[in-house]
Amino acid sequence: MNPRVSIIMGSTSDLPVMKEAAEILNEFKIPFEINALSAHRTPDEVEAFSKAAHKKGIRVIIAGAGMAAHLAGVIAAMTTIPVIGVPIKASLDGLDSLLAMVQMPPGIPVATVAINGARNAGILAVQILATSDDELQQKLVVFKSDLKKKIVKANEELSTVKYEFRV
Repeated sequence: MNPRVSIIMGSTSDLPVMKEAAEILNEFKIPFEINALSAHRTPDEVEAFSKAAHKKGIRVIIAGAGMAAHLAGVIAAMTTIPVIGVPIKASLDGLDSLLAMVQMPPGIPVATVAINGARNAGILAVQILATSDDELQQKLVVFKSDLKKKIVKANEELSTVKYEFRV
């Protein structure tokens, strides 16, 4: 089984956030790999990974990093594969990471999710893959329907909460 998605993080200290992307991919039964690579500490390895990813079968890359957060942009500069950036809250409440990812120059896009939003990055990766996979598309339909059911149920439960002045 070859990976279709690659989850890359700048450091293993990012794993508590990035594992949420892995959990979503696992839930949808999408083969993935997960590694730590640093744009600053292992630039040669990042370049080798980026240039070989497509031949390896990778179709989406999820890149999470904190602080300077150049990892997603560096990868995006060296591949045509869609890159989803996950800004990690490591300093400045994660705003430094967020801005480093969304402020990319023309021609080097990084689709960026919320700070620590690895779960949404995983879902976005599934949605990208589902554009050419009808079975995966159907799984997403069920997934979204289940989200709606959870909110409807939560609202029903909320209606039973009593307050003296609730009308």
